[in-house]
Amino acid sequence: MEQQEEDRDQTSGTAGNDADIASVMGFSGFGKKARTFDLDAIFEQTRRTAIERSQKVMEQQEMKEAEKQKQALMRGDSHAGKASVSGGKGHPAMSSSRAQSDNSSSSDSEDDSEDKLIGPPPPGQLSSRRAAEEDEEFVGPPLPPGYKDSDEEEDEGEDDNPVKRIPDTHEITLQHGTKTVSALGLDPSGARLVTGGYDYDVKFWDFAGMDSALQAFRCLQPCECHQIRSLQYSITGDVILVVSGNSQAKILDRDGFQVIECVKGDQYIVDMANTKGHTAMLNSGCWHPKIKEEFLTCSNDGTVRTWDITNEKKHKNVFKPRSMQGKRVIPTSCTYSRDGKLIAAGCQDGTIQIWDKNLSVHTKFHCRQAHIPGSDPSCLTFSYDGTVLASRGGDDTLKTWDMRNFKKPLNVATGLSSFFPMTDCCFSPDDKLLMTGTSVKKGAGNGTLVFFDRLTFQKVYEIEVASSSVVRCLWHPKLNQIMVGTGNGLAKVYYDPIKSQRGAKLCVVKSQRKEKQAESLTQDYIITPHALPMFREARQRSTRKQLEKDRLDPMKSHKPEPPVSGPGRGGRVAMHGGTLSSFIVKNIALDKTDDSNPREAILRHAKEASENPYWVAPAYTRTQPEPVFAEEELDDEEADKEPQWKKRKI
Repeated sequence: MEQQEEDRDQTSGTAGNDADIASVMGFSGFGKKARTFDLDAIFEQTRRTAIERSQKVMEQQEMKEAEKQKQALMRGDSHAGKASVSGGKGHPAMSSSRAQSDNSSSSDSEDDSEDKLIGPPPPGQLSSRRAAEEDEEFVGPPLPPGYKDSDEEEDEGEDDNPVKRIPDTHEITLQHGTKTVSALGLDPSGARLVTGGYDYDVKFWDFAGMDSALQAFRCLQPCECHQIRSLQYSITGDVILVVSGNSQAKILDRDGFQVIECVKGDQYIVDMANTKGHTAMLNSGCWHPKIKEEFLTCSNDGTVRTWDITNEKKHKNVFKPRSMQGKRVIPTSCTYSRDGKLIAAGCQDGTIQIWDKNLSVHTKFHCRQAHIPGSDPSCLTFSYDGTVLASRGGDDTLKTWDMRNFKKPLNVATGLSSFFPMTDCCFSPDDKLLMTGTSVKKGAGNGTLVFFDRLTFQKVYEIEVASSSVVRCLWHPKLNQIMVGTGNGLAKVYYDPIKSQRGAKLCVVKSQRKEKQAESLTQDYIITPHALPMFREARQRSTRKQLEKDRLDPMKSHKPEPPVSGPGRGGRVAMHGGTLSSFIVKNIALDKTDDSNPREAILRHAKEASENPYWVAPAYTRTQPEPVFAEEELDDEEADKEPQWKKRKI
């Protein structure tokens, strides 16, 4: 008690000192006091609420137990007759029922003892969270066994049905050109799309920088007059691999400037392994999925080569596909496995050959009759789990292969027409669907994008894209958007506002920018900064206002008369072009009716001109001096009589 009184005196003294200092310094106080919490009261309150909620839970459990006992008693009454007959006077049955009741009471007491709180209550946050969970568990009557919430049904339906995840509710169309879009590439972040086509152009599209006009921000021809066959961003998105119809692949940066160009091999060397590069047209190419400096190309020279971006003067490794007879075979498509350890090539004789990346001589997997010979497989792609390989053949088929049993295909889909040597197929991001495009002849229908279930290989969905073939398709896993290249120069992007992210959603919401008119000064002005406003001449800043004024002027806006055709009208002559020169040539130069002397024809007007001057003489009457003519020459006798100074000097 004495200690408490001393503490109170100290606190009162400090409070008095604070008040004195505040009054001296001229303000009311030293700010707000810190909040104090009574922890004992808080713990007591949380303990009471926890006990009350636990009591409610116990009451509900007791009610359930009572209902169960009633049901058990009802069942026991129904069997009581049989029990009494079998048990004589019924003492054994009674003893058994008593034993059951004793067991039930002992179990109830055990449950009650378990439900009682032992020890200090948990902290307020944990106890309140546990109580909230218990309330959520026991609130309301029990639901029927077959009942499901609507949201849960939608979620489960979407999980079970991968078709609902296809983002095809909205689409935008990018006009690449008028010829086939034969290459598509999207960077890993999904910010930029690059398209290439048979018109040799490569166009860059920036989703964040585009507006609803959907115009490409750059167009170039990196390979001159060669068709673009493949475009792909590296795994870091900083460079682009360009594979065209020539023998040299190129690497461009994000803005389209060339980084490297692969070297061309010596076409006069028989063994293609001894050349430094490809010697024939390229067919396909792709980047390594793990190593950002390595990429892969295949060519008509019968080789598949790996390259390093740091060494453009020579390839890294060479893989040579061989037929059953050991002859050279042309690879038409190539790809890496998802882990980058395998290299697969689809060849012209219908075979699929797969090598280990570090062993380039013998194949690791080889399927001799994967597709019809001479059908040119157009695409090979691995599933995201790396166990399944999908091949798109030129024989109008789509097949899947299990890498653990590569002798025969898992599934085959037929009737998928393909007219282009780069028709794509790809897996969905969840690895449950397989997508490819179909080709159509001109005016024979619409090209479609077909979706197959990976396990059952049933056609589960189809999208009609355009009145032309579907050549390229790409399903970006990060954006969840589908890019499609068609045979009539269009690149379409399918997306869903809810399921998709960024990409096309960024540019469709932006309004088109107004076109800036070309403004230029019509003439130079001398600007005097200190001149008075009344003497200042209006400065003409653009030609637009001047054009508007000229349009209001009836003389300047008068439409010039068109040239006269036919015999002429309105006094205009049109026989020889209707011009002044043609009129003079016709009437004067070509007039041959006067056969007289031309000197006489000119001098016949001299008398009239001298008597009645009209043109020249009246204009010079005031300023022209009197004409003085030389006198007639004298005879020799008269000339001798003249003084010396009058004689003319000869």
